[in-house]
Amino acid sequence: MIIKFEVPGPVVGKGRPKFTSAGTFGRAYTPKKTVNYEVLVKEMYYNAYRDLQLSGPIRACLTAYLKIPKSMPKYKRKLIKEGYLFPCKKPDTDNIAKSVLDALNKVAYDDDKDVVELHVYKYYGEREYLEIELEELE
Repeated sequence: MIIKFEVPGPVVGKGRPKFTSAGTFGRAYTPKKTVNYEVLVKEMYYNAYRDLQLSGPIRACLTAYLKIPKSMPKYKRKLIKEGYLFPCKKPDTDNIAKSVLDALNKVAYDDDKDVVELHVYKYYGEREYLEIELEELE
């Protein structure tokens, strides 16, 4: 079974944990921007597939489309359209994967340990969004 859905808006990678202390005790927490994006990923999954949950080994393909900067010169825009220029900027591909896979825990699958194959791509696009494709492997 293959499922596909999109998450609109800017793509957010998993942020580093933040630390705070209350007296002699320390506490780690996830940044608010990361938490909000993970909630958005879950909502988009629920909107498309409700209570469907994949099982067994899973292949995940994440394709991030990042907006072309307004300051980019025309010759570079041409290179993008020809497929020669890619976004070497944040968010990092590994942080995108971590954010999405963590968000879909207990939602699209039981645990992200079930993801045995992972592909993450970053491209420039006219609009910013993340395309997620999950497939149960036989």
